[in-house]
Amino acid sequence: MIEMHDVWKEYPNGTVALSGISVKVKKGEFIYVVGPSGAGKSTFIKLMYREERPTKGHIFVNGFNIERLKDRKVPYLRRNIGVVFQDFKLLHKLTAYENVAFALEVLSVPQRQIRRRVRDVLEWVGLGDKADMLPSQLSGGEQQRIAVARALVNNPAVIIADEPTGNLDPDTSWGIMKLFQRINDRGTTIVMATHNKDIVNTMRKRVIAIENGRIVRDEPRGTYGYDD
Repeated sequence: MIEMHDVWKEYPNGTVALSGISVKVKKGEFIYVVGPSGAGKSTFIKLMYREERPTKGHIFVNGFNIERLKDRKVPYLRRNIGVVFQDFKLLHKLTAYENVAFALEVLSVPQRQIRRRVRDVLEWVGLGDKADMLPSQLSGGEQQRIAVARALVNNPAVIIADEPTGNLDPDTSWGIMKLFQRINDRGTTIVMATHNKDIVNTMRKRVIAIENGRIVRDEPRGTYGYDD
């Protein structure tokens, strides 16, 4: 599913974000990536969907060799990866329906299929009645549900989430995490960077801890392990 072998990432300014990372993620796993701010968590997950390229090492995601992947082939990689961000990254001039549909339109999916799939996924995340609303008319939790629906609409094998509850209150965060659990229950692999200690300690999934660009802990039913 996902494999990294001795992966290094150094940015042009000389910052070394990752140093010799090796890890395997199996199909259907639910993984939390934790660690202090600036530890390399975001770089770690960005490499998985080729937002960043490794400086050295090998990365394989769903059969794609990331470091050798040509730019024109990146869309093919991302067809099987859904990404959810802390700040939602919705298009503010588009309705909830249009934001989700856009993920399929760029793949040239026929409109009839788009209408069916978007309506189905909006119902699935509990927002079937909000399809015609703009992001500004929705709460933060609702906007994140739209972002999850957009990530899910193409039935990806993997969903990668970067601090998806970072801008949400505790109750709303738990609602979003229950949604991610339902997605994982369907067999979708989830890799999530998070600072949410309560969620990590309660849900007890596999935890990969990164400090100073290195994996320092990899536990099957881990805890958060930090005070922040």
